[in-house]
Amino acid sequence: MARDARGGRPAGPRPRVQLAALVVAGAFLLIGVLGFIPGITTNYDELRFAGHHSDARLLGLFQVSVLHNAVHLLFGLAGLVLARSLAGARLFLAGGGAIYLVLWLYGLAIEAIDAEGGANILPVNDADNWLHLALGFGMIALGLLLSNRAGTGGRLDNPADRH
Repeated sequence: MARDARGGRPAGPRPRVQLAALVVAGAFLLIGVLGFIPGITTNYDELRFAGHHSDARLLGLFQVSVLHNAVHLLFGLAGLVLARSLAGARLFLAGGGAIYLVLWLYGLAIEAIDAEGGANILPVNDADNWLHLALGFGMIALGLLLSNRAGTGGRLDNPADRH
């Protein structure tokens, strides 16, 4: 079987789950960078390091802070590293999706308890909450649905077939 130039994985197209992980990681990097660009981020002069008092909004909609943007950048970098392997891509998408569902629950809980309280260390608003919900389910779906046959040679292993 032909190998790539470094003798690593077999040459040929990457599995779809790895491509999806690369695209999602790239999107997080782009969002992280855009969060630091005045004009794309409205009220840029109100950008705070952390906390819910940052009035800066990415695309005029999503509340962001320096910490929030840095987390997007780190999450994107982690995704690029993890997307190098099949298992890493699955972990990034499914595990990252689970993290975003937790962030969605966090946003709902903060709103229900006290949106202006000290527990709200992340700038989240309704738009962020809906985005976190969509990202959570979308990333989990990509991680699970695109990898169901990857690495199995096109067939599922059936213990009854073993001799």
